[in-house]
Amino acid sequence: MDPELPDANGDRDRVPGRGNVAAPSRPMAPSMTDLDQTAGVVLAGGRSSRMGSSKAALEWHGSTLLRRTVSVVGRCVNGPVVVVGAPGQPLPTLPSGVEVLADPHEGLGPLQGIAVGLAAVADRADTAFVSSTDLPFLHPAFVRAVLGALTSADDVALPVAHGFQQPLAAAYRTALAPTVAALVAGERLRPAFLFAECRVLRLDESVLLEDPGVAALDPELDSVHNVNAVQEYEAARSRVSPEVTVRRPGPLPGPQGTRHRVVRAATLAQAADLVDLLLDRRVLVTVNGQLVDGDAELALVRGDSVVFSFPGER
Repeated sequence: MDPELPDANGDRDRVPGRGNVAAPSRPMAPSMTDLDQTAGVVLAGGRSSRMGSSKAALEWHGSTLLRRTVSVVGRCVNGPVVVVGAPGQPLPTLPSGVEVLADPHEGLGPLQGIAVGLAAVADRADTAFVSSTDLPFLHPAFVRAVLGALTSADDVALPVAHGFQQPLAAAYRTALAPTVAALVAGERLRPAFLFAECRVLRLDESVLLEDPGVAALDPELDSVHNVNAVQEYEAARSRVSPEVTVRRPGPLPGPQGTRHRVVRAATLAQAADLVDLLLDRRVLVTVNGQLVDGDAELALVRGDSVVFSFPGER
């Protein structure tokens, strides 16, 4: 499996002009889906030949690219999250509960990884968001919008952004697993072969931006921005971290009496450090009103609201 093959094998088939992309025949419903159980599949294998080292293990603001992608996807699904790696591939530390699968056939491209991932979750989820490792700006609003677009009338919800189809930032019905496996067995390794055999809902930029969350929090559709070469990684890494709002026990550093502060933080640990808080087991953490486990490497994204507190505090 090699998520770098998009350019060579047509994974991200270029669309000649955004206006030529067929819009869906119905409005996208970002907050609703006919498919109740959702899963995440993150492809971590690949030779990373242009990068020169494993993209999964690249540092990202105290975390790694793989852990960040897994963390973001995990925020958006109610079922399992699986990582598909190459045989024997060393992977960085991942959050508890994430399942790691070894792709038994290395070098067959991302369609093989999709086959493995969909098969692994098919008995526990109706649909899965499939992502490559190297999407450092993936936003939960984008993931939810794509998952929400997929209904029982569709097999794939395929974003089309920045002039390309984005099969490694798309939603797939898990029932496609045998079809994908058959294509791989027949050495038909391009996602285009899969799309020719199933019902594909293509989501162009204008449709994606109809979702209020995407429009407000990912208006440039940076969610599909990937990094394949060292220069691309360094340019992405040099961007400022996302703005998040933080509240902590007691007064925050800054103006007297301030209880909230806007900081730039890519992880929970960064946010705690910027408000002079030691993130330990005593601290309760909520993100956007949801209690989380306090994982220091939990990915934060633009628009997040983080509250640190202690048991019994009001």
